[in-house]
Amino acid sequence: MDSQDSVILTTYGFIAFIWFIPILIIIFSSKTSGSEKIAWILAVLFISWFAWIFYALLAPIKKR
Repeated sequence: MDSQDSVILTTYGFIAFIWFIPILIIIFSSKTSGSEKIAWILAVLFISWFAWIFYALLAPIKKR
């Protein structure tokens, strides 16, 4: 592996980490739990990364 491959691999790793940050925030958040947390993670994965913004504004959906 030459230096150009290392730069490309590092760049892809950084982009993957940035993409994964909202999922980590939801996983470690205490705002929701159980199936609601899973639903928010699935929304981020399958709908859009911007679903995390809705999570920050709307979670929890129902009161405990």
